[in-house]
Amino acid sequence: MPPALSYAHEPPWRSVAALLINALVFGLSWWPFRWLQNAGLHPLWATAIASACAVLLISLSRPSAWLEIGTHPGLWLLALASGLTNVGFNWAVTTGDVVRVVLLFYLMPAWSLLLAWPMLGERPNQSTLIRLALALGGMALVLKSPEHSLPWPQSLSDWLGLLGGVFFALTNVLLRRLNHTSDGARMLAMFVGGLVLAGLGAIAAGRLQLARPMPDLAMGWLGMTVLLGLSLLLANLALQYGAARLPAGVTAVVMLSEVVFASVSSVWLGAGTLSPRILLGGALILAASVLAVRTMRPEA
Repeated sequence: MPPALSYAHEPPWRSVAALLINALVFGLSWWPFRWLQNAGLHPLWATAIASACAVLLISLSRPSAWLEIGTHPGLWLLALASGLTNVGFNWAVTTGDVVRVVLLFYLMPAWSLLLAWPMLGERPNQSTLIRLALALGGMALVLKSPEHSLPWPQSLSDWLGLLGGVFFALTNVLLRRLNHTSDGARMLAMFVGGLVLAGLGAIAAGRLQLARPMPDLAMGWLGMTVLLGLSLLLANLALQYGAARLPAGVTAVVMLSEVVFASVSSVWLGAGTLSPRILLGGALILAASVLAVRTMRPEA
């Protein structure tokens, strides 16, 4: 009996709600990171501490996950990719226009097409090339500005958003390759990556004078960081629940709501802007994602 049938008795709205919770948490995560930065805690330090909280809870609830990580080197690469994803995205949304960063980050489907060829043996066809062209055209519109003749990253946040999307794509490809490992081991590997990579990044950025050192301990920023870590862990658990019970195509469509949550909230709170050029570029990027969903094979 296929695993999906064991969930047949559960109403689908619960799974959709779980995915929406995941998208909402990550779509609004820019705000606590900015709040923490204003409180003196750099987003890299915030990422490391929040990840440490999640690592502690996973270790207490699923200690065997550590043994699985030790015996599956592929999970080490997952930790690296996930850690760099968090470094790029969390730093970018605290320093740049949130709408712009989120759209550049969600070029992930384009990078996934390129990575899936060498890593999964999925050769691009005419349909995938069309999606790639749409996504790259959207990226060009997002990056283009009247002050520059070429659509090129213009700030550290642009580079971080783009690189975060590349490593996010690598994370997703690796999750597909590692589907034989347990949910707990994959989740632990991803948060360990956030802890180690963000911590090392914070130290390196501090020495290069790109980041402030960790401030003195204060209950305000510490409480917010712990709450952020718990929220991200909850969001990950919600993703595991929803994605296991819905077809991949439905999951991918629901997860696109993260772009809406991030864009609407950042524009409302003055951390992002929408222009006709950004809207058109974002529409092309999202169109590439929707087309990718429509070409997925139906699941049993």
